[in-house]
Amino acid sequence: MTTLIPTFLTGFVMSAALIMAIGAQNLFVLRQGLKREHVGAIVLFCGSADTLLIVAGVAGVGATLAAIPQLTLALTWGGVAFLSWYGLKAFHRMMTHTAITANSPPAISLGRALATTAAITFLNPHVYLDTVLLMGAAGSTQSSAHRPVFVAGAATASITWFSALGFGARILAPVLARPSAWRVLDALVGTLMLALAASLIIGVLS
Repeated sequence: MTTLIPTFLTGFVMSAALIMAIGAQNLFVLRQGLKREHVGAIVLFCGSADTLLIVAGVAGVGATLAAIPQLTLALTWGGVAFLSWYGLKAFHRMMTHTAITANSPPAISLGRALATTAAITFLNPHVYLDTVLLMGAAGSTQSSAHRPVFVAGAATASITWFSALGFGARILAPVLARPSAWRVLDALVGTLMLALAASLIIGVLS
């Protein structure tokens, strides 16, 4: 049992280090957490998606993706299109925003929220580099008996982080009760999304 603890911690720490960087997925979870819209479902989806991708990586899907550059290219351009659309949408919200509080009616349905979460998750090529390739490579170095423990550690980190981000966001609700604060947040989201899209284009063309 004691030999499994380092394996669990390795998966936990490595996963946490990869998912805690500011990105499209984290900002969307934060925004929905601040609005208190479908937080539980979104947190569960993000954690489950991460776990699925890690399992796929450990099972060898990462090596397969690396061997098919055309698929990687298609995923990249899909990510560019989605990130550009989402960034422009954030700037549109910035120009029209009013204050949003916990008592405001939901702006989007559960289905639309989950569809957006899925798009942000699976149309981001970096998720395949970080979660599938890197986590998969690290997990594949473990023995067959230790791999499930590695995945469990990584999944625990993912669920913990997204839960803290989504449910802990309400602490910032008083600050973000002002329309100006939401405009700043949407400006940050829009800038980051377009910057990510630009970085993907540069990566393809370089």
